[in-house]
Amino acid sequence: MNIFFKITNAVLTAFVLLFIIACNKNNNETKTTSKQEKLTHKFPWQNTALSINERVDALVNDMTLEEKCSQMLDVCPAIERLDIPEYNWWNEALHGVARNGRATVFPQAIGLGATFDEDLIKRVGTVISDEARAKYNEAIKIDNRSRYAGLTFWSPNVNIFRDARWGRGQETYGEDPYLTSRIGVSFVKGLQGNDPNYIKAAACAKHYAVHSGPEELRHEFDAVVSQKDLYETYLPAFKALVKEANVEGVMGAYNRTQGVPCCGSPYLLQEILKDNWGFDGYIVSDCGAISDFHRFHKVTNTPEESAAMALKAGTSVNCGNVYSVLKSALKQGLITEELIDKRLKENLSTRFKLGLFDAVGSGPFDHLDASYVDSDANRKVAREAAQKSIVLLKNKNNILPLDKKIKTLYVVGPNASNEEVLLGNYYGLTSNTQTILDGIVGKVSPGTSINYKAGVLPFRNNVNPIDWSTGEAGKADACIAVMGISALLEGEEGEAIASSEKGDRTQLKLPQNQIDYIKKIKRQTDKPLILVLTGGSPIAIPELHDIVDAILFVWYPGEEGGNAVADVIFGDVPPSGKLPITFPKSVEQLPPYEDYNMKGRTYKYMTEEPLYPFGFGLSYTSFEYKNLTVDDAFNVTVEVKNTGALASDEVIQLYISSPLAGTEDPIFDLKSFKRISLESGKSQNVTFKLNKLAFNQFDNNGKEVLRNGEYTIYVGGALPSQRSIDLGASKGISTKLTVNK
Repeated sequence: MNIFFKITNAVLTAFVLLFIIACNKNNNETKTTSKQEKLTHKFPWQNTALSINERVDALVNDMTLEEKCSQMLDVCPAIERLDIPEYNWWNEALHGVARNGRATVFPQAIGLGATFDEDLIKRVGTVISDEARAKYNEAIKIDNRSRYAGLTFWSPNVNIFRDARWGRGQETYGEDPYLTSRIGVSFVKGLQGNDPNYIKAAACAKHYAVHSGPEELRHEFDAVVSQKDLYETYLPAFKALVKEANVEGVMGAYNRTQGVPCCGSPYLLQEILKDNWGFDGYIVSDCGAISDFHRFHKVTNTPEESAAMALKAGTSVNCGNVYSVLKSALKQGLITEELIDKRLKENLSTRFKLGLFDAVGSGPFDHLDASYVDSDANRKVAREAAQKSIVLLKNKNNILPLDKKIKTLYVVGPNASNEEVLLGNYYGLTSNTQTILDGIVGKVSPGTSINYKAGVLPFRNNVNPIDWSTGEAGKADACIAVMGISALLEGEEGEAIASSEKGDRTQLKLPQNQIDYIKKIKRQTDKPLILVLTGGSPIAIPELHDIVDAILFVWYPGEEGGNAVADVIFGDVPPSGKLPITFPKSVEQLPPYEDYNMKGRTYKYMTEEPLYPFGFGLSYTSFEYKNLTVDDAFNVTVEVKNTGALASDEVIQLYISSPLAGTEDPIFDLKSFKRISLESGKSQNVTFKLNKLAFNQFDNNGKEVLRNGEYTIYVGGALPSQRSIDLGASKGISTKLTVNK
């Protein structure tokens, strides 16, 4: 028994000692963890366990007035005592991370619109945000916090391309608010990501609102519109990005709308954007726009008054330097510190959502590194986007696709070997661009005799009158002429250095020297002449349409543009792009440029016959539409059959016309679209899930109303117009439907 008790006591003693050691160890670990937490959370707002709002409030409470004001401009200096690094808000990602070195360059935005492919655009946005994060992570390693190195991207541009002369129309997704909404929503979702707690990159809808030129007048111009046009045309895309995509930022435009500068408009920023749509992100001024208040719009007298006007209306970040006088405006009684706090919290919230105040390595996107930038996988997406953006406008006698084993081929034109026509504006740089000439040369047989000469200058007559190229081109089995315009002739104020209108165009026609050159080639040959046009806006070519055999409009197709163009010309990928904007026959068909009334504009209200209609684009195959039905829930179903010899994509478009179409309502109104792929001889039933709201129209007060009566529903591969049919589009199908309140 004594032995037993001794053993038992020894075991108990050992157990107690182990328990005490364990307790001490846990206590020490707790103390260590507590110390680490204190080190990690030097300031309360660094604690990621708190909500975004709690962290924002804590940071603002720690800041002095001077520090608060310093964080209200696009260039935010470091606040060393609070461990806040420098931040620059200004970054661009229109069709790839822009102005910040190496990145994948996608087709210009207007080309993305021509794809009519929501899924693709979301993937494009995802690639851009992956690269954006990767570049940001690498930039922080070398302490690069300069302009264009941040994560707040002032993209996309969802203005309506209402007039073909606007140089920045290339930045938009086209002339239709529904198409712009769908492409814009997909782009924003891809850019911002789907993490429940953080955004990968912050998108920004611009330029809000009623903004589409003239470039020369934008700092002083008053865009006057009816309430119907405002709500029917100019606002829907912004509304969709706010309510559907939860876009993080909105940029106010330079111009006035209804007499009030957009960046200082309580009606636009407070009543519509915040109160009606529920927007809770940050609002940034276009760069220098607030100084325009007193300099050009003359609605204020001093920078302090301009700052107060913008701040009160809702602008929380000033791109420019007017907000540097906020303290002075406060002393003058024009604003309160409470208002400064409110606007500062709105913009700081975005920075917290991006994880900019978290420890490096702790965020969900901190693993993205240089391997994600301009990768092979990303280049494939860029090539797909370029392929799907290309629009076939003519194909006489099915001259395209060309045989890769063609014996002799001649390439001419100033844009064939020009890398600039791949880029458009607001572009990034890439390690390996593929010009159109590169793509063509790489596609044909090594046995093909292929030659190239520019032949003509981009937009003026040649100085040297000697011409060898047209004769040589005429002797080849086929000639590919790569013509068009570039960002030298169209773009933003100050960017298009060859434009006499500060980036806008006075004429829509192809430069006359290019027209004359094409005609000269045609006079010397009856062999196929293929015209490839680059540009970001409509190019009127009525004098060339009839004399060339095939026409491809390729926009500014990005880094893989040359390969994509060759893919289409030689049949590896059938063309499937559709025009996101009407191509007029001449500038004479357009209303005055300064008139923002939609009468006579876009496919919705244009009564004159265009050169190429909105939604138009040919294929190498043909499609048949039949068996259109509409059920009681407004589900529209149609059978689509590929009746040609090649597998191909088709963009199916659904339009409606109200009982008042052509008088009080649009002639046609795009309500839905889908891109499908069909093998030769195959059919597919396609259903569009509409609802009663899809038939709403806008009255003269900008209110949505339902017209009682008979609506027409059209489904097809192009705008339901005689011009589309005359140009070779597959004939669509229509039905009547009575809709009542």
